Amino acid sequence: MGFLYAEVCQACEQQRATASEGYVCAQCRATVKFIAPPFCKKCGAIFEGEITTMFECGNCKGIELCFTYARAAVPARDVLMEMIHKYKYNKALWVEPFLTQLLVQIAGPVVQAEGWDLIVPVPLYRRREAEREFNQAERLGKALSKATGVPLSAGVLERTTDTRTQTRLSRSERAENVRRAFALKGHASAIKDRRIVLVDDVLTTGATANAAARVLRRHGAAEVCAWTLARGLLH
Repeated sequence: MGFLYAEVCQACEQQRATASEGYVCAQCRATVKFIAPPFCKKCGAIFEGEITTMFECGNCKGIELCFTYARAAVPARDVLMEMIHKYKYNKALWVEPFLTQLLVQIAGPVVQAEGWDLIVPVPLYRRREAEREFNQAERLGKALSKATGVPLSAGVLERTTDTRTQTRLSRSERAENVRRAFALKGHASAIKDRRIVLVDDVLTTGATANAAARVLRRHGAAEVCAWTLARGLLH
């Protein structure tokens, strides 16, 4: 990559940054803070304050969640979101080392310690994947699989509906938008009694992860958790 890109940070465009760093310099990397408690024990929603015990946020109470928990490595803001957007929409694969390192550093030890069986990336609709030429969730999942030794299976789920982008939808609209978006691809024996880690790039309300987890649980998965690189915030 060095012959394609000058070794300069693609975020601030001032400091030196190498291909192994995803062309994001140390100063810009330092602005990205890992998520730490307090956060909701179910959906991982970030809370400010002095909460010292495990809690479940108001948005999770009374909702049927098909995943045991959802967690993210970092908040979806500033430098991180700029790099995610370049990665997804401008085919900027050079930023991948920066993004995967963030996910692996936080999710890797937890996934290993909890003994999960299978990593399943959230699929894109075939038209969108053809336009993008890759599925960012699958590439993040491969990095997590390599770091943990937990097998990756990208052929478990398929996206059957070309849903609207979730960006400008409310919580209830997001849930409805993806309610029937996924189906099992292949035989249910591949996931029966397996404990599955769903992987995606960003989680905001958890609607997409929940819809995917519902399909996995319906077809025999013993348990599902969701790990994403970033946690989005509803405005």
